Amino acid sequence: MIDTHAHIYASEFDQDRAQVVARAQQQGISKILLPNIDLESIEPMLATEAAYPDVCRSMMGLHPCYVDANVKETLSIIYRWFAKHAFIAVGEIGIDLYWDKTYRQEQEWAFITQLNWAKEMDLPVVIHTRDSIEQTLKLLRQEQNGSLRGVFHCFGGSVEEAKAINDLGFHLGLGGVSTFKNGGMDSVIPQLDMNYVILETDCPYLAPVPHRGKRNEPAYTSLVAQRVAELRGWSLQQVDTLTTHNAQQLFQLF
Repeated sequence: MIDTHAHIYASEFDQDRAQVVARAQQQGISKILLPNIDLESIEPMLATEAAYPDVCRSMMGLHPCYVDANVKETLSIIYRWFAKHAFIAVGEIGIDLYWDKTYRQEQEWAFITQLNWAKEMDLPVVIHTRDSIEQTLKLLRQEQNGSLRGVFHCFGGSVEEAKAINDLGFHLGLGGVSTFKNGGMDSVIPQLDMNYVILETDCPYLAPVPHRGKRNEPAYTSLVAQRVAELRGWSLQQVDTLTTHNAQQLFQLF
């Protein structure tokens, strides 16, 4: 099993990171993929990858919530990192209009800029959307030249939105929201194209039931897989095998 989206470099894990990784491995989690968020997260992310090189793999990008008036300078610094380190994806990137719309134009510019990096370097992208699915899809359709690929992480949308995402060649990252009674995913997951589904935690956020409201961690990927299996009428092994294969193919984890 692969946790395709985990922030275990965050300070929430400073006291027990080794135990967190060990628990994940005990649950059969073979890889933990680390998305970058801003300039400050680069050093702890790379240190975490270096500490667990057989398990952790890093991405590089600027999260939309950290886009501000200095976005061009920030992206210039982030872009230079691709020449210094082998990253598996451009991420996490996207558009978030939930908290603040002040830098909406800058967010869109940053998103397009980073999509072009992905085309240039032939890397997948990891997309964060919140209150912005239509705008994100519009920009992605505009930029899709046949080579863009990636995942809409933390997917919690409709069957129609899932199909629109898949039609663009993109995967869906299922996490803790899939286990919430009020998450709306009970009727969506049975209708998804499982060839485009990968698993994630987004830890330390969005812990699945029965840990909802507590710190999330990669070991809980197995709880997401179990819920997907229940909703599909599949075995846990079937979900594990297919989602792991999907993640290996998307991020070239061989």
